[in-house]
Amino acid sequence: MSATTSSGAKTAPMTKEERKVILASSLGTVFEWYDFYLYGSLAAIIGANFFGMYPEATRNVFALLAFAAGFLVRPFGALVFGRLGDLVGRKYTFLVTIVIMGTSTFLVGILPTSASIGILAPVILIGLRLLQGLALGGEYGGAATYVAEHAPNGRRGFYTSFIQITATAGLFMSLLVILLTRVAVGDEAFAAWGWRVPFLVSVFLLGISVWIRLQMNESPAFKKMKEEGTGSKAPISEAFGQWKNAKIAIFALLGLVAGQAVVWYTGQFYVLFFLGAVLKVDGFTTNMLVAWSLVLGSGGFVLFGWLSDKIGRKPIILGGCLIAALTYFPLFHMLSKEANPALAAAHENIAVRVLANPADCSFQFNPTGTVTFTKPCDVAKAALARASVNYLVEEVPVGTQAAVRIASGTPILAGTPTFAGELSTALTAAGYPSASNPTVVKMSHPFDIFRAQPALLILIMTVMVLYVTAVYGPIAAALVELFPTRIRYTSMSLPYHIGNGWFGGLLPATAFAMIAQTGDVYYGLWYPVVVALGTVVIGIFFVPETYKRDIFADDVTTHYTQPARVRS
Repeated sequence: MSATTSSGAKTAPMTKEERKVILASSLGTVFEWYDFYLYGSLAAIIGANFFGMYPEATRNVFALLAFAAGFLVRPFGALVFGRLGDLVGRKYTFLVTIVIMGTSTFLVGILPTSASIGILAPVILIGLRLLQGLALGGEYGGAATYVAEHAPNGRRGFYTSFIQITATAGLFMSLLVILLTRVAVGDEAFAAWGWRVPFLVSVFLLGISVWIRLQMNESPAFKKMKEEGTGSKAPISEAFGQWKNAKIAIFALLGLVAGQAVVWYTGQFYVLFFLGAVLKVDGFTTNMLVAWSLVLGSGGFVLFGWLSDKIGRKPIILGGCLIAALTYFPLFHMLSKEANPALAAAHENIAVRVLANPADCSFQFNPTGTVTFTKPCDVAKAALARASVNYLVEEVPVGTQAAVRIASGTPILAGTPTFAGELSTALTAAGYPSASNPTVVKMSHPFDIFRAQPALLILIMTVMVLYVTAVYGPIAAALVELFPTRIRYTSMSLPYHIGNGWFGGLLPATAFAMIAQTGDVYYGLWYPVVVALGTVVIGIFFVPETYKRDIFADDVTTHYTQPARVRS
């Protein structure tokens, strides 16, 4: 069966070699994301084994480095491996990234804890995490570029959409392996040694990925460039040191990737945080709800990738950002009312006020968990935010000690030794649900989804996953098409990882700080909403449509100013 390009020309069906290219790139990237997510999913257990016995200042340094490895170093990996990919080749570069990633992950699984080898254990762990972050920074650009440069014109969105499934599949796989291991060995054994099993399993995934990738050939576009001698001798300086190229990277970041990143993190990560930390849903149920929504919604990656070959990348990516921004608030309100009805009712009916002078309160942005907020106002706000209490701030004269008033009750002074206990008792007495709240959703097993409460929650979350697929499905093709072959790997990797590593990665910490600052459990949603709307505006006016471009046409002026022909 033949396909039709966006210009109406007929194309041949996907060949066996093209299917192998997609499988090799997608499967390897699934494993990379699986490796990367393990640390986030098991952070508490890993912290207890490697950081917990050290003084607070030392723990803070380690936590900061672990955070940096997870998100902040990804753009540096994009530069290092992007440059290598544009100089040496796509195939060998993203073969190197998966070897680094897989080896680092396996070594975490056999690394002795600090109880055995002292401070050397966290130092080695941080080193392995840095290697993981760097490798991940190079993997995505290589996989996306490799597949795109094998794809025929008019089908690039469809081919690269399979790469886009990988991050979601990696998350799903990591959750599944952790769950199966925990069930098999029990919680106590899992905390003691069972947490190592998911890391050790990665060595088999690594072996499969390396075997597949070793059989692949270099991309046609890169080989053509090498044969013609038109490659860049300095990809980084050419990509970002020349304004004509740098401005495209900036527009790609702000007009495509930033919005895509916050929608992606909201639909797959912030919803995890919101269900667990805000709505007090237990960890098993939270993971199962997210897993089912991923299973039901992930087909959208291919659907929207395919559709972007027909109508363009921008309408789908920017449309997804716009719809997400307009509907997040009602969707999260629905999530609250269904997941924890008693808590949602308390939000609406119980007035809580923090009595404090604004000058005595801090903005509690703490992405690394290393900052300690000790002012009475901060203690009060943080306690209420952790308890998922909606509150308003009522200004009091300078010098007045901060306090919390629930309904018309007596103010509870913050910062006193008995504050936490008094606050908890008063909230329960006023009507905030206790920890044993029977209205909160609870799943007893993975297939306990045929009751109204979990079924409706999965439906709501699947809608948000579909937003993710709309913005993420076409993004690889859009980024690849913005840049010429000679600097493509470098140019597309950096905005992608700044957008996803920084704009997206900082979302949970930023949202929690916004909640604590305002007292509104939904206020953190303004972060993805504003970023997504900003991307829509910038994308409409400054990002060119690219779906008809021929990425084999490497004249840079033509590449940026004229839509190239679509080959038949």
